[in-house]
Amino acid sequence: MAKTYDPHAIEQARYRHWEQAGYFAAQGRDTPYCIMLPPPNVTGNLHMGHAFQDTLMDALIRYHRMQGFRTLWQCGTDHAGIATQMVVERQLGLQGQSRQALGRDRFVDAVWEWKAESGGTISQQLRRMGASMDWTRERFTMDEGLSKAVTEVFVRLHEEGLIYRGKRLVNWDPVLRTAISDLEVVAQEEQGQLWHLRYPLSDGTGHVVVATTRPETLLGDAAVAVHPEDERYAHLIGKAVALPLCDRAIPIIADTYVDPAFGSGCVKITPAHDFNDYAVGERHGLPQLNIFTDQAAINDNGPLAYRGLDRFAARQRIVADLQALGLLERIDDHQLTVPRGDRSQAVVEPYLTDQWFVRAAPLAAPAIACVADGRIRFVPENWAKTYFEWMRNIEDWCISRQLWWGHRIPAWYGPDGSIYVGRTEGEARAKAGLAADFPLRQDEDVLDTWFSSALWPFSTLGWPQKTPELATFYPTSVLVTGFDIIFFWVARMIMMGLKFMGDVPFHEVYIHGLVRDAEGNKMSKSKGNILDPIDLIDGIELGPLVAKRTTGLMRPEEAPKIEAATRRQFGAGIPSYGTDALRFTFASMATQGRDVRFDLGRIAGYRNFCNKLWNASRFVLMTLAGQAVPRVTDRGGMAERWIRHRLSEALLAVREGFDSYRFDLAAQALYEFIWDEFCDWYIELAKISLNDPTATEPQKRAVRRTLLEVLEAALRAAHPLMPFISEEIWLKVAPLLGATGLTLMTEPYPRPADYATDPLAAAEITWLKTLVLGVRRIRADSNLEPSKRIPLQVKGGTEQERRWLLECTPFIVQLARVERIERVEHATTDATTALAGETTLLVPLLDLLDPAVEVERLTKEIARLEQDWDRVTGKLANAEFVARAPAAVVEKERKRATDNANAIERLRAQVAKLRGTL
Repeated sequence: MAKTYDPHAIEQARYRHWEQAGYFAAQGRDTPYCIMLPPPNVTGNLHMGHAFQDTLMDALIRYHRMQGFRTLWQCGTDHAGIATQMVVERQLGLQGQSRQALGRDRFVDAVWEWKAESGGTISQQLRRMGASMDWTRERFTMDEGLSKAVTEVFVRLHEEGLIYRGKRLVNWDPVLRTAISDLEVVAQEEQGQLWHLRYPLSDGTGHVVVATTRPETLLGDAAVAVHPEDERYAHLIGKAVALPLCDRAIPIIADTYVDPAFGSGCVKITPAHDFNDYAVGERHGLPQLNIFTDQAAINDNGPLAYRGLDRFAARQRIVADLQALGLLERIDDHQLTVPRGDRSQAVVEPYLTDQWFVRAAPLAAPAIACVADGRIRFVPENWAKTYFEWMRNIEDWCISRQLWWGHRIPAWYGPDGSIYVGRTEGEARAKAGLAADFPLRQDEDVLDTWFSSALWPFSTLGWPQKTPELATFYPTSVLVTGFDIIFFWVARMIMMGLKFMGDVPFHEVYIHGLVRDAEGNKMSKSKGNILDPIDLIDGIELGPLVAKRTTGLMRPEEAPKIEAATRRQFGAGIPSYGTDALRFTFASMATQGRDVRFDLGRIAGYRNFCNKLWNASRFVLMTLAGQAVPRVTDRGGMAERWIRHRLSEALLAVREGFDSYRFDLAAQALYEFIWDEFCDWYIELAKISLNDPTATEPQKRAVRRTLLEVLEAALRAAHPLMPFISEEIWLKVAPLLGATGLTLMTEPYPRPADYATDPLAAAEITWLKTLVLGVRRIRADSNLEPSKRIPLQVKGGTEQERRWLLECTPFIVQLARVERIERVEHATTDATTALAGETTLLVPLLDLLDPAVEVERLTKEIARLEQDWDRVTGKLANAEFVARAPAAVVEKERKRATDNANAIERLRAQVAKLRGTL
């Protein structure tokens, strides 16, 4: 083995071998285990959220593969309608071309060309993360097979009346000129204004005042609403107002939607341009007057004076005209939530337009039932409540988009506007009995990307064909995803799976948190706090990191602030940590139901963990000198029995962690066993045994075999989280045990029952560790050099502990750097003490140090600790700090206060003893 661990020397070469050897393919005839990768956008680059959830999925896949399951991790990408169309349009713009000039067919060809050249970036990045997906089965939502599935589902739903075309209010992006989903709308808090407008009563007896943040929509008002129990306006209900700037009257209606405490308690109702107003309008049968074009300019339904004006220019003109007429009462500054398109950043317009919809309620009922009766389980279970809340209030799903890239809607229009739906134009004609020369034109719209994604669990397995893969892997085992797409994706997959497969698409849904920065802020390009997982793996210098964070900002004026923050936080850039350290960091932070605060300090710690494992493995291999160690019947000494006992306990904890989706507990159990138990204790105990001149060769052989067996088991246990380093070491260790496997990933996952437990050995070594640590603490408190051998006195103790003392003497002498051990009945006044069970440990200090000098040193140390304790307890006494600081920070400060208090008490006792000798 190389002297130092270098992830770059092993990771990519190891992954290429795995892929080329076909190890990722589903193999064997055992129980199937399948996970569907949430398909990332084909335009995308790997971000921290991807890397986080893909680590968890890969850990589950590798864990089950090693248990003999027939595992399939189905991979693929989403065609990402809007995102991809924008990328290619931008590229065409750089070439002096436009989508419109190119025409639809040539533009779609250009998108396919772009996909072939640039669409595989994220797949390559997933490989860098160690994702053990069967790449031979990679799918794309626009593939021929998946496109056929999309068309089949559309036609069947339409035939059952579950897809229809209608005029409804949708989120409209006036820059992209298409309907968009709620997920593509970003709500931004912005400073705006609230205009208070006077609407004259039609009978000339006065006016009412309405407050609005959008005075331009006045042109589409259909009513003024008041609360039915608002006594101020009870006498006006049923009367009418003259709509300012428009030659029409609108009624005053009563509706409980109105908040009497907001503004004047009178609300303008614009059914065609506000979702809440649309619902009010439906209840009261109000007209729906659309006043905007698809680019958000005033259309011909508006007064002549405003036609053709952009909505914001119209706002200025309308406000000025109202003021001139004396109908503007006042303007207030107002904080408001503005809906913006996540791609265009345009203010999204509630827009009344003809679209295709899925009738959702009939599909939602069985989808609610399957979660309620336990056929699908949410982890953590509280997310089921969110699911139920959304599903029980579900509205029809707008599935059409005004784009060119996507699945073209399989509907055709006749000259009179009649609609004909079929899998092909020929089928549509045949179903309607239309002649071949009857003129038809296909719908220009494409389907919402989420429509094809909803079919992902079965379309990727070959549906509507009855394939062996579909029969084997559907329903899938678990879905791993974020909470933000429970409704947009998870719920729709459940609805479609039940409808077309007659069964749930997965048995469990594991919902993970978001990856945030170290301060708990959401990572975003605009904030300049994003981290690229590949930069954490490979490292990046400061200059390129600054350039990456400040290039392509939506608000370029933020660049100097982002650069300053980046230089402050990453003065030397980001070092290379390797994939395994990153994966282990993600797993260790994957606590159920909580967001992940990513801290570089954690990944640096786990890079050290990789180094620790590497160096320990080098020691074991050097100790064996390349010689195989035959199996022995002798279980070895109590140290060997103890480490096997602890291995069994650790494996149980790791398995329980994986089985319950507590990746953090699995990682913690692995870390504590490998670092604390195996590296820090057992290897040191083994060194003593192997160097003991009185030990027999069979005893030493048992030690060497234990070193090898425990290391090999630990590598197998760690493999799901740390695939590269575990495989690299295992290939060198396994042959010495007689193993003939070609890869660790298909070896059996270690079972607790394979390693004998021995509670007596565990109790003895626990006592030994307590004793050694007690002596080491005395050394540290007394400022004694670690290498200086010291006398140790022992007093009291149970009969069991007296026997342990005799058995463990060789270990104590070496690990505690003790020159002799003496049993005494009484402690000397200068002795500093510690406890190991019932045994008192005493270290006489008079011959080891100058009491006066030591008292002075300890007094200064006590003063330092007291000062720190005062500072920490002061912070903890601050209610605002406790309420606002992250829980982990508060807990860290509480532990610091406790540790300081214990140290102060201990050192004061030591000072008292030393003063007694002066």
